[in-house]
Amino acid sequence: MTEFKLSRRGLMGAAAGLATLGTNRAFAQLAMPKDPVTLNIVDVAGNLALTQKAFEAYRKAKPNVVSKFTFTKAPAPELPGKIKAQQDAGRLDIDMVLTGTDALAAGIQQGLWLDLLGQHAAALPKLDDIYLKGAAMMQTLARGQGVVCAYYPSGPLLEYMPDKVKTAPTSVEELLAFTKQNPNKFLYARPANSGPGRTFMMGLPYILGDSNPKDPMKGWDKTWAYLKELGQNIEYYPTGTGATMKELGEGTRDIIVSTTGWDINPRVLGVVPKEAKITTLKNFRWVIDAHYMVVPKGLSNEKVAVLLDVMKFMLGKEAQAYTYDEGYFYPGPAVKDVPLSMAPAESQAAIKEFGRPEYEKLIAEVPLELPLEPEPMVAAFRRWDEEIGSKKTK
Repeated sequence: MTEFKLSRRGLMGAAAGLATLGTNRAFAQLAMPKDPVTLNIVDVAGNLALTQKAFEAYRKAKPNVVSKFTFTKAPAPELPGKIKAQQDAGRLDIDMVLTGTDALAAGIQQGLWLDLLGQHAAALPKLDDIYLKGAAMMQTLARGQGVVCAYYPSGPLLEYMPDKVKTAPTSVEELLAFTKQNPNKFLYARPANSGPGRTFMMGLPYILGDSNPKDPMKGWDKTWAYLKELGQNIEYYPTGTGATMKELGEGTRDIIVSTTGWDINPRVLGVVPKEAKITTLKNFRWVIDAHYMVVPKGLSNEKVAVLLDVMKFMLGKEAQAYTYDEGYFYPGPAVKDVPLSMAPAESQAAIKEFGRPEYEKLIAEVPLELPLEPEPMVAAFRRWDEEIGSKKTK
């Protein structure tokens, strides 16, 4: 869901060198700074919508530790190269990155991130004790080098306008039949640039009963065949999810691919009519998603000490309650026992009006699956681009 913040704002009118580190000592030996520090946080996932208020709450609670947070946003693909260049030059000016699985994985492959759990687990809560099941699953993808700070079950869901679609499809067969009877009325965005798009792509192997849902090159025969047939009735593939929401709202499309957050938040914002409904396909499983806090290698021990304290705070229930936001990453909290009643009043009001009672049952009962690992995900994106989207993406 990395592209979301840029897209939704656009819709509304607007997206140390390693040598100096050595091997970090245990947290007990990391002294907090004598004077408050400024922390520079870069967001490549749209996560600040969920967490910025909580970061500011930390600053207000501990002005003797953090004098100021600076927040900047950057595209996920560009950030790892920038951090590596700063590390190589010994001039690291980024203290924390808020990321989805994309920059997390790229940084792991390039050796950019501090081994938070390997070196500093004692400074953090016991994650397995506090996390929801899905958040604990997503934590395994971080290989100790990131900490999940927001979680949502994601999708794939179908979102539709009930005045246009009298009987919503509830199986892949029914969806295909709908597209044949209503050419160009179904839409999803290019998976490499769209959370809902990639969730739909990764979810189909489970729905279709493919031989290996984790192997897009050798185990997705049914999925690739289905996507090709579906594509015969799709006019084009937008490069981001925002365009699909806009076209659903304007009435150009009748059914689009969605997720819990993309369903709720654009209706809060008025991009999609409140009356839009969702449906699920038979045998679907949640392909879950999360945001992470990661710390680049090359910071002073004093900075690391502060960042660990900040992360501990961000995993507290009060801070986690902010992640409900206006449904953008619904539900949002990664830790257990954070009911909506703990969220700010505006979050409670938005979700009370635009949330869906059926989500509670779906979240409780539908099985959870991890997204693809980084290497097969890149392979799936490439294959989709070449075989499905090459002639119709714009």
